[in-house]
Amino acid sequence: MKTSLLSTFFLLFLMLLSTSPSVVSLTCKPTELAPCAAAILYSLPPSDACCSKLKEQKPCLCQYQKDPSLHGYVNSKNSKKVGTACGVPAPSC
Repeated sequence: MKTSLLSTFFLLFLMLLSTSPSVVSLTCKPTELAPCAAAILYSLPPSDACCSKLKEQKPCLCQYQKDPSLHGYVNSKNSKKVGTACGVPAPSC
């Protein structure tokens, strides 16, 4: 009986571990958006790689918007077009 109870708890523990969300650390590096450079600078359609990176870096967009050296890029007309095309709305910080 005791072994059966321990086995049940162990199985429940393993199930909880397998269903718990994994924590992924996001590093905000504007260079990660390099695949979007041509789309933002030259008004070209964004690539799949650009959209993927933009979605990945979405939590960082407000930080980029507040950076004086990046502010113009984040708020540019082309940047907003790229965001719309990728399904990433412009940040409202």
